[in-house]
Parts: sequence; structure tokens; C-alpha cells
Amino acid sequence: MDKQQTAPKNFVPTPFAYRQIVELEIDDLNNLGVGVGRIDGWVVMVPFALGGERVKARVYRNRKNFSEADLVEVVRPSPDRVKPLCPLFGTCGGCQYQHLAYSAQLEWKRKQVRDLVKRIGGIEFEVSPTHPSPVQYGYRSKLTPHYERPRGGDMPVGFVMQGRRSSLVDVPQCPIASKAINEALPAARERIKKSNPRRGGTLLLRDCAEGVCQDNTAIRTERVGGISYQFCAGEFFQNNPHILPELVQYAIEQAKGARNLVDAYCGVGVFALAAAKDFENVAGVEISSKAIVCANANAKINNIKNCEFLIGKAETIFDGVAKKFDGAETSVIIDPPRAGCDTAFLEQLTAFAPERIVYVSCGPDTQARDLAYLTTHGYKLERLQPFDLFPQTRHIESVATLSKIG
Repeated sequence: MDKQQTAPKNFVPTPFAYRQIVELEIDDLNNLGVGVGRIDGWVVMVPFALGGERVKARVYRNRKNFSEADLVEVVRPSPDRVKPLCPLFGTCGGCQYQHLAYSAQLEWKRKQVRDLVKRIGGIEFEVSPTHPSPVQYGYRSKLTPHYERPRGGDMPVGFVMQGRRSSLVDVPQCPIASKAINEALPAARERIKKSNPRRGGTLLLRDCAEGVCQDNTAIRTERVGGISYQFCAGEFFQNNPHILPELVQYAIEQAKGARNLVDAYCGVGVFALAAAKDFENVAGVEISSKAIVCANANAKINNIKNCEFLIGKAETIFDGVAKKFDGAETSVIIDPPRAGCDTAFLEQLTAFAPERIVYVSCGPDTQARDLAYLTTHGYKLERLQPFDLFPQTRHIESVATLSKIG
């Protein structure tokens, strides 16, 4: 018997049989970019289905409160459905929105930020239209394909397969990566395959001023809005250089009006150094010692003398900052990791009481959680502006501007 036709041992047979074909209307997309519909009130999740479509789908899992199904047929397509550029779309798990017109992607992302801040943050707020990326394909300046230990001559080099946790799909070219990366990718793939690795791993292809770098430890350069930044190729640096200058300038404009600026989670100093001309004094803090070395070097390279960078956890930074800056004369830009800020950091931030807070986030769900704290501890949300740093994917950058009440 075909294993694909046989229900797994742990399959729950209600409300749908294994591989049962169901037909339903798709009402919405969730924050993972998955279509959400209902049959007699029961939620069914269908990847690659779009809001407003009627589809047929094959159920493969029944969970406690919903079922999951594979898209079989689009019975009535959305007017926003377009042909994906990548032949691996739907198999490779890297992109979720290549089948969605770009204008519709922007609107769905705005809606995603609005819904999360309402559901998680408890805040009703009108979110600004998503700021588009000037380039929607060929924009990524960093690609990290994975590879597995060869088995029976097969060695995929690519990304996790859609709907799987570890299985890889072989990706010879990636249309959202830069032209230079795609030109370097075949040789990088061939080299790792010929090396016959004993275990799996990850390649690095970083497109920067010096060309495509494949050495995680190399120091490379990126220029953003007239400022040169050196950084370790394997460390974090935003991957869409086409929209990054606009994001940085927007955050700075939102922070203006104070004498001083604190840049928490400052990395190699992108916000701090770009903002130096608009503030009397700037301080940045970062937990990564490699990033701080680069940040101090970047200040020297750009002849910026009113910035200082400190190694240390952002969760304790305001102990030192409060001795130098008066919160009433200071703006703070925070750009935390996807997990957002912890309670200790938020307590210190509100105790420091800066005049303005500009919260840059790649995780609108954790940003919404943190906005709930800030708006109940002396701050008013003034603006919420999404930026599309990641076209064709479900990911979104969101910038919240808050001002101190009273």
C-alpha cells in the first residue's frame, strides 16, 4: 500500500478523514502567511491559498482546534493572485507570498501589524500604509543555504522544504537574492558537494562593497546613506540595502527633538552614526564585542566624534546612561532581536523616562506585547509604520514612535 495513502499512527480521524478533499472559502491569511478558512465553523489552514479564494484542499492533520490541509485546486482565484517567479515556490519554505501581487503583500502586512497590536497589545490603532521596498526581487544581500551529509550520492544544498522541519530542497538559484550572490552560488554549491562533508552545515554568501564574501569571520563594508559601516560578515546586518537607508532616516526623523540619543541593541552603529549629526551626544550599547569593535571603528572611519559605544547588555544600559544623559532631553532608539525586550529592560527604559522612544522591530508580535507595557507605563503611541524589508515573504519590519505623557 502506498504510504502516502495510509494515515499516520497518531492521526486523529475527526473531523476529517486522512487525505479527505474539502472545499472551502479562504477568509484571511494568518501571520505565517497561511490561508485560513472555515467549514461549519471549524478552522482549516491551507498554505498558499489567498484571502477571498475558494479552494479544494487535502487534509493531512487534525489538531485540537483546527485542521491542516494541502492546496489541491483554486476553484475561484483572487484577483491578487499572480504567477510566482521561482519554480520552487511552494516547495521551498523560504517565500510565502510570491503568488500575491506586491500591492496586496503590502496591505496584508499592514493588516498583520494592526491585528497583532490589537490582539496582543490590546491597542486599537490606525497603522500607516506599509513602506514598499524599491526592489522586490534580487534584493537580499545575504544568503545562507544549508546542506546535509551526503546520503547515497544525494546532497541537497538549499533551504528547508515547505511544511517540514529539517528536510531540504535543492536550490540552484534564488530569485530574491542579489545578482552577485546568484552568480557566486553555483561554484559555492559545487565546492561543498566536492568536499564530501561528514556532517551538515550552512554556507554564507554575503554581497557587500568588496564583492561576495563566504568567510564568516571576514570584515566587510556596506554603505548606507553616506555612512560606511564595517561589520563581520557572519554577524547581523540588515539584508535589504535598497530600503535600509529609508528605514534608518525614518527612525532618526522620529527620534529628533531631543539633545541626546541612546541606541540600544546598536549593532555596528547603523542608527547611532547616521543620527550623530542631529544630536549633541549619542551612546550605543551592544552585547556583541565584535559588533562594538566595528562600531568604534566605524565612528573613526566616518570621523564622527560625538558617539560612544559600550559593550554590555541592553538590559542594564540605563544604569550608566542615566549618569550622562537626562531622560527628559534624550530620545531612545531600540532595535531588539525577534524575541523583543524583556521586562527588566522595559522597567529600566521607563524609569529613565526618555522624551521619545522609537521601537524598530522585526517581530511585530513581540513589539505588540512590549507596546502594551509602554503604553501603560507613561507613553503614548503616536505612529506605527511598517517597512517591507522582506518582499515575497511573510516577514515585516515595524517602527513604533512613542512620546512621554506629561
